[in-house]
Amino acid sequence: MNARYSPLPSIFSSDSEKQSQNPHITTYIFSIIQYLADVLRPAITIRSRSNSNPRKQLRGTAYLDGLRGFAALLVYWMHHQLWPLREVPTGRLLENGYGYDGKHYFAALPFIRTFFTGGHFAVSVFFIISGYVLSLKPLTLIYAQDFSKLNENLSSALFRRWIRLHVPIILVTFGYMASWHIFGIWVLSPKQQGSFREEFWNWYIEFKNFSFIFRTGGEAWFTYNFPTWSIPVEFRGSIIIYSTLLAFSRASRNARLWGSIGLIFYFLYIVDGWFGSMFLAGMTLCELDILARNDNLPRWIKRLEKYKTQFAYFALIAAFYLSGVPSYVRDEETLTKAPGWYYLSLLKPQAVFDQKWFYLFFASIFLIWCIPRISWLRTFFETSFNQYLGKISFMLYLVHGPILWTLGDRMYCAVGWYKEANEQHVPGWVNAFPVSHGGPLGLEPAFLICQAVLLPLTLWVAEVTMRIVDDPTVKFSSWLYRAVLAPPPGQPLG
Repeated sequence: MNARYSPLPSIFSSDSEKQSQNPHITTYIFSIIQYLADVLRPAITIRSRSNSNPRKQLRGTAYLDGLRGFAALLVYWMHHQLWPLREVPTGRLLENGYGYDGKHYFAALPFIRTFFTGGHFAVSVFFIISGYVLSLKPLTLIYAQDFSKLNENLSSALFRRWIRLHVPIILVTFGYMASWHIFGIWVLSPKQQGSFREEFWNWYIEFKNFSFIFRTGGEAWFTYNFPTWSIPVEFRGSIIIYSTLLAFSRASRNARLWGSIGLIFYFLYIVDGWFGSMFLAGMTLCELDILARNDNLPRWIKRLEKYKTQFAYFALIAAFYLSGVPSYVRDEETLTKAPGWYYLSLLKPQAVFDQKWFYLFFASIFLIWCIPRISWLRTFFETSFNQYLGKISFMLYLVHGPILWTLGDRMYCAVGWYKEANEQHVPGWVNAFPVSHGGPLGLEPAFLICQAVLLPLTLWVAEVTMRIVDDPTVKFSSWLYRAVLAPPPGQPLG
C-alpha cells in the first residue's frame, strides 16, 4: 500500500514521506485539543466579539427562555434544600407552608417559600411555556392559512419530539449508571446491582417502561434520575398540543379559542388531566398574543386593554401566593388547615387527585401572562444570566440530580448533615469539615459553603452536556427526519 493512503505513518516510510505526513497529524491533534477546549470551556470565560457593541436584538419570546432557565434553577435549589438531613424535617416544614406544626421559618413565608421549594411551580411553568412555544409556529401558519406548511411543521415536530426529549435522558442516565461500576461510586438511591450487566438490564427495563407514555400502570419514576418523571408528561402534553392544533386548524378564531378553553376546563375540572390544561393554556396565551399583534383580539378583551398594567400586577401577586400551595403530601386536611388556605381549599375540584397542580395551574398562567406586561419583570428574564440559564435549562434539569447524589451528598455529609447509610458506605466523609448549622433555615453557612462549589460545578457540567449531548441530539433528530422523507413528486421512491 502506498504510504500516503495509510491512516498512520508507516515505520518503513521515507523521511520525506514522514515530513509530509507530520503536519497532517499535528493538525489532527490540534483539532482534537481545540474541540475539547471548546467543549470544556465555561461560558463565563468566553469573550464575545460583540462585547463592545450594543446588546443584540432579542427575539420576542426571549423572556420565556429566561423564565425557563430561572425555573430550572428553582428545581435545582429545591432539591438541594430538601436533600441534606438537617436537624429539623425540612421537607414538611418548607413544603407545607408557614406555621405548619406550630413552626415559623422565614423560608416558609408566603411569597418567600417559592424561592426555596418552588420546584413544582417551576414544572408547571415548564409545561405552559412548552404549550406556548410549540404552538407559535403552527398558529402563525394557521392565521396565514398556509396549511401545506402547517402539515409539514406538525409532522416534523411530532417525529422529532420523542427523540428530542428522551435521547438526552438515555445518554445522561447511562453515563451516570455506568460510573458506579467503572469508578466504584456509591450512591444512596437507587439500590445498586451486583454487576454492570445486572445494572444495565435493570436500567433498560426501567427506561423502556418509563418512556412508554401510554402505560397504564407501574412506577412514574425513573430511579436513575427522579426529576425526569416530567419528561413523559411533557411528551403527552406535546401530543395534546399537536392534535388540538390539527383538529382546530380550519376552525374560526372564536371557535378555536372557545374550543381550547373547553378543553382546558375538561382537563382541569372533569378529569385529572392537569398537565393537559397547562399545555393548552400556553397554546391559548400564544394565540391571544398573535391576535394582539394583528389587532384582532375579541372585542371584550380589547376593552380591558387599558387596565392591563393593573391586572398584570394583581396576577403577579396572585401567582406568587398560589405558588406556595402546601404540597408535601396529598392531604386536603393539611391544605384546609394551612394559614391563608382555608377558602382557597374549597375551590379544588373533585377530579384533581394531587391538589397542588390545580393551584399551580393558575399560578403559572398568571405569571407567564403578566411578565410581558410588566417592563422591569420582562427585562429581568431577558438579562444575559437568565438567557444563559435558558440555554442550558434542559441539561441543568438532567444533570443536577446525579451531581447532588454523588458529590453533593458527600459534601453535605462532610459539613455534618449525614445519614446512617453515609456512616456505613462513605465514613471518611462524615464530619470531615464540620461547619456551623446555625442561621436561617435554608441559608445556613454549611449549606452556602457547599453551594459555592456545587452550583458553579453543576452549571458548568450542564454546559458541557449541552454541547456533547443536547445539541447533537437536536441535530440528529432533524437529520433523521430529513433522511426518511419521501422524495418530491416525480422522483423515484427510495
